[in-house]
Amino acid sequence: MTTTAEETARAWCAVDPDPTTRAETERRLAASDEAWIREGFSGRLSFGTAGMRGPIGPGPNRMNRLTVRRVTRALALHVLEQGGTSAVVGYDGRHGSRVFAADAAAVLVGAGLRVHLFREVCPTPVLAYAVRSLGASAGVMVTASHNPPQDNGYKVYGPDGAQIVSPTDTSVSAHLDALALDAELPMAAGAVPVPDALVDDYVRDVLALRVHPNPVRRPIIAYTPMHGVGGALVQRVLGAAGYEVHTVPEQAEPDGDFPTVKFPNPEEKGALDLVLALARRVGAELVLANDPDADRIAVAVPDGGRWRPLTGNEVGTLLAEDLLAHGATAGPRLVATSLVSSSLLAKIAAAHGAAYAETLTGFKWIARAAITRPDARFVLGFEEALGVCVGEVVRDKDGVSAALIAADLAADRIDRGGLPGAIDELHRTHGVHLATQVSWTLPGSEGRAKITGAMRRFREEPPTTLGGLPVVASADTSVGTRRDLRTGEVSRLDLPASDVLVFEIEGGDRVLLRPSGTEPKLKAYVEVVEPVVGGDLASARTAAADRLERLRAELSSALD
Repeated sequence: MTTTAEETARAWCAVDPDPTTRAETERRLAASDEAWIREGFSGRLSFGTAGMRGPIGPGPNRMNRLTVRRVTRALALHVLEQGGTSAVVGYDGRHGSRVFAADAAAVLVGAGLRVHLFREVCPTPVLAYAVRSLGASAGVMVTASHNPPQDNGYKVYGPDGAQIVSPTDTSVSAHLDALALDAELPMAAGAVPVPDALVDDYVRDVLALRVHPNPVRRPIIAYTPMHGVGGALVQRVLGAAGYEVHTVPEQAEPDGDFPTVKFPNPEEKGALDLVLALARRVGAELVLANDPDADRIAVAVPDGGRWRPLTGNEVGTLLAEDLLAHGATAGPRLVATSLVSSSLLAKIAAAHGAAYAETLTGFKWIARAAITRPDARFVLGFEEALGVCVGEVVRDKDGVSAALIAADLAADRIDRGGLPGAIDELHRTHGVHLATQVSWTLPGSEGRAKITGAMRRFREEPPTTLGGLPVVASADTSVGTRRDLRTGEVSRLDLPASDVLVFEIEGGDRVLLRPSGTEPKLKAYVEVVEPVVGGDLASARTAAADRLERLRAELSSALD
């Protein structure tokens, strides 16, 4: 017999260790709040692009103490099956993070594992670094990264220091599904603090990534951790490199309410307002921003009398060009990005004789590209959503090391056209590459149904033209095939199965559609490529921008 959401809610309430969430469930049950009960107790959170994320609240489909204890028990069972003996746990400054981390550590100790627990909040990349540094069998980071204030999340790392993928996530999920709701969850004290020297080691290794350690002049930097946990560490790293850094005082300390921003994501409109205002006051020449768990980096630079925020594609390709041009050249080198990010990286890699890998969305896949190529030195990986991984210090995106390498590049270019000039050089060499993202926020079970329906429509009735140009090929990563619409030839994709559609347009433009793995969104990614003829960069950019806008408007109309 199928268990109803109400039955699940009553059973959950009976074992919920948190009096606050237990009382909330009791109140909603007494009020017969069917919609609320259905959202929290139908299904459960699952591993997406970057772990499990969801609103804080009661039920298996929400982040709460029982959810954390249960998934941690499932993780512990998997680790023990694999012969693992230890784990490390970290957490950010969001509401509930400290308690969730303490519960996770206690469950892991209760399972017989040796556990290190961070004493205080830490950036996600430091937790990822700690897994390999401490030789841990697994890592847990309690964070929802850049999600809204009401959310929290749970990331899992394997012994290789990268976020887990199949079959590990499948194994953990299977253990969770098999765990009865009233199953015993042994918990014990005994977690030991992460050694203070670990952060010293991380700083040392990050500083060793530099390719411009002695610039003639360093830019003054305005910086914000956006109410997150990166502030002290970024100040330390940049200070050790000789930079003068001014931090937005209102956003300097961790605050789970994120009171000065509508949405704690440096990509969002208005999120950089305070740091840009600070930059004007202190005469800064570079703006840097992290998201709340410091795994993303945003960069803004002066350009023609205004501040210009760079896109994730611009940051990633600029850093790749710089590291490949000025870093060590001995032996094979590798760069990687996701299929929704700019195709410009492939051209940069080819120009420098480096290997190039294209992966599914998510740094768990970009890290995997590096792990599966031990013969090549991993130089950089990036995603268009402001994620950058420099070198092999951390096998995940790292907004701290990226901040340092971006500052060094800005210093190297400070009297040579700045970063806008470096972008011009890339476009003259490889063609203008412009990209945009269009997203639709569709929360709840109704929203999930709309996202599924939209993806189904595009599969069943794929477009034959986009932006007034023919679609020449389409790919569907759910079945792992690419079809050339001109010849009818079907080829296999060298990618794991996922829910992504790719439409390639005559001339090199492309459109990709995918549901977000971290938020209730349907996302469309658009890239246009325009050659620069006769050195006329302005005309090429105008043509590319016009075509990009046509494609954006067409997609908005089709999906609204």
